[in-house]
Amino acid sequence: MPLSVLDLSPVPSGSKPSQALHETLELARVAEAAGYHRYWLAEHHNIPSVASSSPEVMIAAVAAATSTIRVGAGGIMLPNHSPLKVAETFRVLAGLYPDRIDLGLGRAPGTDQRTALALRRSRETLGADDFTEQYAELRAYAEGFPAGHPFEPITAQPSDVPLPPVYILGSSTYGGQAAAALGTGFAYAGHFGTLDPAGVISTYKTQFKMFEHETEPYAILALSAIVGETEERAHQLAEANSLSILRLRSGRPGPLPSPEEAAAYPWSEGERAAVEEWAGLAIVGTPDQVAAELTHRANKAGADELIITTHIHNPAERQRSLQLLANSWGLKP
Repeated sequence: MPLSVLDLSPVPSGSKPSQALHETLELARVAEAAGYHRYWLAEHHNIPSVASSSPEVMIAAVAAATSTIRVGAGGIMLPNHSPLKVAETFRVLAGLYPDRIDLGLGRAPGTDQRTALALRRSRETLGADDFTEQYAELRAYAEGFPAGHPFEPITAQPSDVPLPPVYILGSSTYGGQAAAALGTGFAYAGHFGTLDPAGVISTYKTQFKMFEHETEPYAILALSAIVGETEERAHQLAEANSLSILRLRSGRPGPLPSPEEAAAYPWSEGERAAVEEWAGLAIVGTPDQVAAELTHRANKAGADELIITTHIHNPAERQRSLQLLANSWGLKP
């Protein structure tokens, strides 16, 4: 089964956010050398622990820094953008890096409501659910509008380049249903989604066949994975990630803490309980332990591919985590 990487450009404590962007480029080179299938960049805004606010820029930089690995958005939050601009941007990327670009699309803003308003400049769009209409408009800029449509004369340039393969992202059943109805690939956010991936992916594949598209359904399962040289070290790394999530969800966001900061933190019983609930979504351990659990979850979910996200404070340990997992998974450069 293909194994891929989802990168949010995590910002470690004691480091400048801009440095996280350079670490992303280095991690992409490591992932390509280790044999990972694709490298996706996320879109998040106003979150101190991640620097991935402009995936389209990072896609261009990562694709330029590598030569064979697929590179894409995991994803572009479509409600934050003009469909025309997305179509133009990804046709440009596909023209620069043929057969290497993916376009993952999300329905959520990837941020809080205040920041979403700053992005969209309109309160009317904050509660709107017009993803299907936006997607249809995006495709029409590349494939043509119906006769008489006001945007019929507009074509997303460069016009000789098709849109990259599209994947709809989701953490709910609706995301899979939308992907099935529209005939796209589907990526389930199992690294934070609380639904059973098996049910969501099964619904996607079943409904995809019902609509009888020309392509086949393809489901990617996203999971959080932290691999350490030893089991003890892996859990130390994971505790730091748990502290980062705790701070974010309790309104105290900050950079990704180190394992030493997490060990020194005065955890309350309530915080420990909350972390235990979230920690179950992550797969933590030695390379063989993580590879075995990833295989189990992928098979149980009926996924066609796994894409993992890894938040580790030290960039060198993060790179090593990917290398160790690649070796246990049997990836070949």
